[in-house]
Amino acid sequence: QVQLVESGGGLVQPGGSLKLSCAASGSIFSINTMGWYRQAPGKQRELVAIISSGGSTNYADSVKGRFTISRDNAKNTVYLQMNSLQPADTAVYYCSYNIWGSRNYWGQGTQVTVSS
Repeated sequence: QVQLVESGGGLVQPGGSLKLSCAASGSIFSINTMGWYRQAPGKQRELVAIISSGGSTNYADSVKGRFTISRDNAKNTVYLQMNSLQPADTAVYYCSYNIWGSRNYWGQGTQVTVSS
């Protein structure tokens, strides 16, 4: 079993920056994929960014050039640096962990609100 603990959400003004962190614990395999998803009210949960244990990344088109996903394998932690935040980025952000062939594990979610 894997547990994910997120931190770093909050309120930020448009154009501002925020950094999310997610630490995984439990039965962690060295080869895995971690990522961030978000869900705004009335919308489906969508992929924001994912990163493999080897460092390969994928981003949603809407965040390319503004968000950067990274990870520290020694700490089993994934980060999401969010710059140039816009009101459309307002959502609950969820950390994920996945091993090929198994279900996703999810963090509790952290609220990110971009508003003046």
